[in-house]
Amino acid sequence: MDIQEGKEKFLQSWGALGSSWGINRTMAQIHALLLISPRALSADDVIGELQISRGNANMNLRALIDWGLVYKELKPGERKEFFVAEKDMWEVIKSIITQRKKKELEPMIRALDELASVEGHTPESEEFARVIKDIKMFSSKADSTLETLVKADSNWFIGTFMKMIK
Repeated sequence: MDIQEGKEKFLQSWGALGSSWGINRTMAQIHALLLISPRALSADDVIGELQISRGNANMNLRALIDWGLVYKELKPGERKEFFVAEKDMWEVIKSIITQRKKKELEPMIRALDELASVEGHTPESEEFARVIKDIKMFSSKADSTLETLVKADSNWFIGTFMKMIK
């Protein structure tokens, strides 16, 4: 396999993986392209490489910046904006966890807090309250665990993970 074939396979694979993180395929492919690029790329470079529209490129680059996965890089004498990916995989994972937590887990915890106030003394309302309490407890523990993970350094995480799988 030559470098071009490897690059194409990586872009396609990372794009498919993106849906697991809750992002679209194009956003993940832009991230992949910037990850493997040895230099900062302009929006025009991204558009040409991935054959996508300017609007699609700009919208997804902004989203990647919001996620903390991509940064702007200024080049002296250039009017174009250039973009570079965070290449520290621990930082990438932490950014993804933080965004997923914010978009998925935190809204669910807020909804569960609201639902915990449902009143009633019927078997149905008592079962409802019990299930909501159990889900809320699990969700709170997951939130706490993810928060600890985001604050941890990679050495602690890898050491803890290795102990768990032994």
